[in-house]
Amino acid sequence: MAHKISCIELLSLLVLSGFLFPGTIKFALSTGGTASGCFESEREALTKLRGGFTDPSGRLASWVGKDCCNWRGIVCSNLTGRVVKINLHNLYVDDSLSGDLKPEQALGGEISPSLLDVKELKYLDLSMNNFGGTKLPGFIGSLKQLTYLNLSGASFGGMIPPSLGNLSRLQYLDLSNCFAESQNDLLWLPGLSSLKYLNLGAIDLSKSADHWLRAINFLSSLRELHLPNCFLSKLPLSLPFINVTSLEILDLSNDDFNSTLPWWLFNLTLLVHLDLNSNSLRGELPDEFANLASLQELDMSQNSYLKSRLPKSLGSLCDLSVLKLSVNNITGDITDFINGLARCNDSNLENLDLGNNQLSGNLPDSLGNLKKLRYLRFSSNSFQGSIPRTIGNSSSLKEFYVANNGMSGIPESFGQLSTLVAVDLSENLWEGVVTEHHLANLSSLTDLDLDKLSPNISLAFNIAPGWIPPFKLRYLNIRSCQLGPEFPTWLRNQNHLKTVVLKNARISGTIPEWFLQLNLQLEELGVAYNQLTGKPPTSLTFVDDQSNVALSSNSYEGPLPMWSSNVTTLYLRDNHFSGPIPPNIGELMPRLTDLDISRNALNGTIPLSIGKMTNLTTLVISNNYLSGEIPRFWSNLPFLYILDMSNNSLSGPIPREVSFLSSLRFLILSNNNLSGKLPSSLRNCSSLHSLDLGENKFLRKHSRMDCREHSFLTDFAPAIPEAITNLVRLWTLNLSMNHLTGRIPIDIGNLEWLETLDLSSNNLSGPLPPSITALTKLNHLKLSYNNLWGRIPRTNQFQTLNDPSIYEGNVGLCGIPLPELCPGDEKQPQSPDDGGGNTKSEDGGDDLERLWLFLSIGLGFFVGFWGICGTLIVKKSWREAYHGYVDRMKNKLIVATLIACRTDYSSLPAAVAAVRPGDPPPELGLILAGLRAPVLSLPIFLVKRRDSLRFVAFVLMNPCILLDCRIDIARIFCECEFAKSGAFLSVASAFLVLHCRFA
Repeated sequence: MAHKISCIELLSLLVLSGFLFPGTIKFALSTGGTASGCFESEREALTKLRGGFTDPSGRLASWVGKDCCNWRGIVCSNLTGRVVKINLHNLYVDDSLSGDLKPEQALGGEISPSLLDVKELKYLDLSMNNFGGTKLPGFIGSLKQLTYLNLSGASFGGMIPPSLGNLSRLQYLDLSNCFAESQNDLLWLPGLSSLKYLNLGAIDLSKSADHWLRAINFLSSLRELHLPNCFLSKLPLSLPFINVTSLEILDLSNDDFNSTLPWWLFNLTLLVHLDLNSNSLRGELPDEFANLASLQELDMSQNSYLKSRLPKSLGSLCDLSVLKLSVNNITGDITDFINGLARCNDSNLENLDLGNNQLSGNLPDSLGNLKKLRYLRFSSNSFQGSIPRTIGNSSSLKEFYVANNGMSGIPESFGQLSTLVAVDLSENLWEGVVTEHHLANLSSLTDLDLDKLSPNISLAFNIAPGWIPPFKLRYLNIRSCQLGPEFPTWLRNQNHLKTVVLKNARISGTIPEWFLQLNLQLEELGVAYNQLTGKPPTSLTFVDDQSNVALSSNSYEGPLPMWSSNVTTLYLRDNHFSGPIPPNIGELMPRLTDLDISRNALNGTIPLSIGKMTNLTTLVISNNYLSGEIPRFWSNLPFLYILDMSNNSLSGPIPREVSFLSSLRFLILSNNNLSGKLPSSLRNCSSLHSLDLGENKFLRKHSRMDCREHSFLTDFAPAIPEAITNLVRLWTLNLSMNHLTGRIPIDIGNLEWLETLDLSSNNLSGPLPPSITALTKLNHLKLSYNNLWGRIPRTNQFQTLNDPSIYEGNVGLCGIPLPELCPGDEKQPQSPDDGGGNTKSEDGGDDLERLWLFLSIGLGFFVGFWGICGTLIVKKSWREAYHGYVDRMKNKLIVATLIACRTDYSSLPAAVAAVRPGDPPPELGLILAGLRAPVLSLPIFLVKRRDSLRFVAFVLMNPCILLDCRIDIARIFCECEFAKSGAFLSVASAFLVLHCRFA
């Protein structure tokens, strides 16, 4: 019994000592199978795992010896001594968006099945390595103890193995930027019942577009879900129930959703971070955002179909620190929203981005109450008015971007933003004066942008000459603001400048010596559109490989200046530089991509060294006095985009080497003395948009042999090569004022994008080719002063080209809009509103009108006659009632008329006029008989005149008079043959029927 008690006490002591000294337990449990703290079976498994990897940088060099727990990336349990963690994350990678995987540091190869012998493995991280598309082995799903698996960026290929669904203890799974070349589904996902973190970013889940949300909804423990750029495309608007109510972070960005916001989203009341940017969401921003009271970050930027006002409910989210709604279609005012945030006791808002919307109105004064605001981006809206004076209270503000609005006022309180680093005020309507008070306390400022493309100046700087700024600028861009007339002296201590742009600033004189002695390491210098004189600042140092110099539109004189070899763009146009272009310009500035030295007084020839500027994209040397032939170095300039050598005195032919410029868009050689033939090889410049060869002396001849005469003759061939019609992207073609002969190319219609065509002042002949009417985008045409003949087309776009000057000077052309008629045409009067472009046959028009008149009269008569008289024919009682009523009304009307007008009976026939005053009144029938003759005379007169139109109108307008006066229609019918016409017969027959009264 005592022995038994002693054993129990000993065991208790051993357990207690195990808790106090974990190493004791480890030793007690690792009998026989361990050596120096590492299980032999696991050490062998890890050795085989290393053998399956490729390790170019020797990262696994420490995997030697017997104690595997001390190997790099291996962690063993302090209790059991088992390997529980393998962390082989590639540390030699830049995790920034622009970083590169360093292949020399990345592991590769394949995962050995020996990994299954590490039975207690809970943590496996192979992220940011490069397994080169190797398939992830399915046995990974047999590591049942895994709680953490990170394979992000490891470049595995194939499908996600469904066996991953067996890892029921897994809490963290990151497969982002992996399995990129295959479509995957999520049928395996519901098995991960313990999952708290899931990241499948940049995996193609398009096969799961219909059921991805249902699969996610099984993960009741999920707190973070990242599915950006997964091609999901469908965002379900409803769910039977919400099972992921623990979600705190939801990232569904860049998934091409095209729907409104679903209602279930606003039941995720624990959400802290919601990212839906770069989709195609539409509809409005609902007030239900107020339900997400815990929300700290909301990004719905770049949903351009989202048309809404800014909901006031967003202003109630006092925990919100980041709100990004840029690049949408949000309209209206922001006052209520900002006021709501300002009412929070302690608003946490740090980043507010509402740029690229359609917001309007003024910025509210309450903006200054957002004390923690650090980044404010309101660019590209329609805000007006002044920056609020309260902006000076934003003591944490670092970036302030309000470019591309309609704002007009800058308050002095702006100068109190001591933490401000970058400000962009460009493209607004600023007015007034900027003094040193506006800049007084901007001690952190490094970037200042006040650029405006419009040349109108409404803002002026008036800073005391001796004022020293508290800031050190790196970037300064001021354009179309008055800084002059002197170079701004407040730049005297700005020795950190990298970019200096002071364009259209009304600065005159020279750049002061103190500026040149600041030892600036510049990336850009732009002082164009001023009145600067003196020596160009060639002593300035440029350090960047893409440095820019712009001195255009000043008054610099002397020889053409050169800068350091790392300058890539040089704009010196519109000055007074003279002399030749330096012959070694290509050696001095070999990295130039853009060279514009036009509108100067340069002379001499084009240096051959330009051919050494192999990166050149723009070469503009127009409006100088250059002479000589065009060099032949063009095959060395494969990226040339714009070539403008117009308005010089260049001579000779166009070199065939120009056709090697496959990237060329604009070729402008007008107003020179170029001659020879137009090279057919220009068709190789297939990207050409504008070809301007006007005002030269191009002429194409060739010799042909006449075998019958055994002699050589000179003949003219078509001077415009048919090959030009292969330049199907041309917008502009100008060959005017040359000596071109021959015909216009028959396939000119192939240039379907052509908007401007000028072939004037040549010797072209022949008719206009039929295909020219296919130029449906043509809006400027000039064919004047040639020898063209034939009819001018009037179809498609040519109907709008009605200016006669387009075709003048071609004696053989005819047709509209020229006054010359073509053979077979008849001269027709021009209507005043068709500009002479349309004529119409008067007789044909009258015949058509007459036809429509008779048709309408006949139809109206037929309907009216049978609608009334047809009823009277069928119904005898109605007929008798109607005639009785007409007789009574007739008698009353005539008696009343005669009494009222005191009719002179002498105008009646003799039988009526003979009644004396004392006699009884004559019968009414006699009076009507007296009216019969004058009433009858009018229709007889109309019939005799063959005026059927007015006759029919009279009959239709006076049926009762004709009927009740007993006019003998037959008598009228017999008056002339014309009365036998169809119109008269129809009317006469109708009244004869009425006259009979159907007794």
